[in-house]
Amino acid sequence: MSILFDLSGKKAIVTGGTRGLGRGMAEALMEAGAQVVIFGTSRKAQEVAAQLEEKGFWCQGIAVDLADKTARRDAFVQAVGLLGGLDILVNAAGVQRRHASPDFPLEDWELVLEVNLTAPFDLCQMAAREFLKKDHPGGKIINITSMLSFFGGFTVPAYAASKGGVAQMTKALCNELACQNIQVNAIAPGYMDTDMNTALTDPQNPRYQEITGRIPAGRWGTPEDMKGVVVFLASRASDYLNGTVIPVDGGYLVK
Repeated sequence: MSILFDLSGKKAIVTGGTRGLGRGMAEALMEAGAQVVIFGTSRKAQEVAAQLEEKGFWCQGIAVDLADKTARRDAFVQAVGLLGGLDILVNAAGVQRRHASPDFPLEDWELVLEVNLTAPFDLCQMAAREFLKKDHPGGKIINITSMLSFFGGFTVPAYAASKGGVAQMTKALCNELACQNIQVNAIAPGYMDTDMNTALTDPQNPRYQEITGRIPAGRWGTPEDMKGVVVFLASRASDYLNGTVIPVDGGYLVK
């Protein structure tokens, strides 16, 4: 059974791989045997990659502004060159902006949609073209959506729109790529104890208590909780899984 989840020799790109859920998923792929290039917004990408290499993994880091079309395309080409090919793409990078909807600045809307939706689509296209070049076409695309792919939230209309878009994009790409042995799926993290949610994770915050009370597992998630599902979706074990959005939420959605 373990061979189904073995990623030895596989080559992966993980955007947003320098911290939080992205870093946890990058580590999981490496722990399963993959070689990984992580994208980050600063030189921290190289620093994190060096830390991971000290653990015995093969990892390289590229600093890139994913809101810049030329920069992200150049970074993709560089990453594939470093890896010597590509088997797995994980679109984990994302940004958040909070404002009351009537006052939400258009420039923040455009930034969130560019980083969270347009950049993943662009990278999915480039990855698919790379997968189709192979003698035996195939590959894995794993997009990261959100609980806000299912409901609207408050003061985050751009984030909700972008993550809803990623869920639908995942399904649309599946319809065209599954027949080429390219599996496109998504993970929808629940409420996670990461930097993005620092304002919510104060136990004195009534919203923290409200959210925690709705989670049947009784706790918020961590990057460790993302490891199993990302390895599953990146491995042979999921070869007949296409177009899914898998919640990793401790049961939040069903309560």
